[in-house]
Amino acid sequence: MVFYMPGRVSDTVSADADLTPRQIVAELDRFIIGQDRAKRAVAIALRNRLRRQKLAPEVAEEVIPKNILMMGPTGVGKTEIARRLARLAGSPFLKVEASKFTEVGYVGRDVEAMVRDMVEIAIEMVRQERREHVRSQAVRNAQSRLLDLLLPPRPKPRRVSADPTARDREDEEQASWERSRETLRRRLEAGELEDRIVEMEVSASSSAAFRLFTPGGMEEMDMNLRDMMPGLFQGKTRSRRLSVAEARELLLREEEDKLIDPDQLSQEAIHRVEQSGILFIDEIDKISGRTGGHGPDVSREGVQRDLLPIVEGTLVNTKYGMVRTDHVLFIAAGAFHVSKPSDLIPELQGRFPIRVELDALGRDELVRILTEPEGSLVRQYQALLSTEGIELVFTEDGVLAVAEVAEQVNRRTENIGARRLHTIMERLLEEVSFDGSEHPEKKVMIDRHYVTERLADVVDDADLSRYIL
Repeated sequence: MVFYMPGRVSDTVSADADLTPRQIVAELDRFIIGQDRAKRAVAIALRNRLRRQKLAPEVAEEVIPKNILMMGPTGVGKTEIARRLARLAGSPFLKVEASKFTEVGYVGRDVEAMVRDMVEIAIEMVRQERREHVRSQAVRNAQSRLLDLLLPPRPKPRRVSADPTARDREDEEQASWERSRETLRRRLEAGELEDRIVEMEVSASSSAAFRLFTPGGMEEMDMNLRDMMPGLFQGKTRSRRLSVAEARELLLREEEDKLIDPDQLSQEAIHRVEQSGILFIDEIDKISGRTGGHGPDVSREGVQRDLLPIVEGTLVNTKYGMVRTDHVLFIAAGAFHVSKPSDLIPELQGRFPIRVELDALGRDELVRILTEPEGSLVRQYQALLSTEGIELVFTEDGVLAVAEVAEQVNRRTENIGARRLHTIMERLLEEVSFDGSEHPEKKVMIDRHYVTERLADVVDDADLSRYIL
């Protein structure tokens, strides 16, 4: 019995570290308690990727990732395991819901769109890394452009005057301009000019125009429009008045982008997707109907068949180039309440050879999720209400009572795992949150009596709890 603990990957662990499966599990243990089978499975999958990179190219090409199918109720950490794994590996990661895709020919997004979305994520990942590398040069360039906005450069004389007096005057004006510019530079570096207003040209976004022509599910038309009419939607510029602080941010971003080679950016992003991308397909059980080919089951099975070549390995056309999916790691997940993995088409079943079942949450696990993580719900509410001068004190029996209510409601209604704690905590602290600084007590003790008093009516009435919690 387990739950996931929100947080971030340790700063001491490098994204490209050569981690052993045991080290990977140890890092996941910091955020996800239990679920040992699932963590071992993903740790081995990640380690196999690292092993594959050390093979000869002709051998590495034959080693395909062992895709994973996770089964378990919602709110027990399926998505979090995959997300944490991607952070550890420094991999492009995308979560999609299988139920949002439809068979080609039906209204909706085609399954290839998820690969294009993951390429966009990889593009942004690489761009952020490249920006860090060129940051120092970009800062110098942006500073120079800011100085030009504050004190425009002097125009060079068309011809050198033969009159010595005129030349001396020109030299003096040039020296005066340089002194003024140096003074501005010092004040700019000291942060004395942050509120001064400058006028500059900024790019006007053309994304709305593309959305007008290419609604959701028509990404390929988007790419075709860009190819056929490259100049039609190019961003135009307009003049804006900005503070120096605002202008610096825009100029810095522009200078960083100028120093980044877009072709190298695209190639690196595609390489990362192909070699280390992780695609998490949630709610795969929602498309597992196979009842003879009538009604919505036709589309559900159609989605499975459209997914099959992506998972097996194919080429997907994106605006940055062709992407091979042969070595993308696919992790599928589903509750499988009313269906089972064997309801998937046999070909798709065979592409997910590793099956792991995640356990549901019990009272003890819910207690730990309330208290152990750095960003636990208890700490979140204490921090929020402290801004109103209210001190929230959770006693041990109070936390236990909240966990018992969550377990009871999960058992009687829909089991949504740790997510149930959010709704219960909101209901429990509704009065204190509403009153805020006007609350008569500045120290509120959340003990078992308080929890019982606030939640008794909802817990006792099964119909009410079905709608409220």
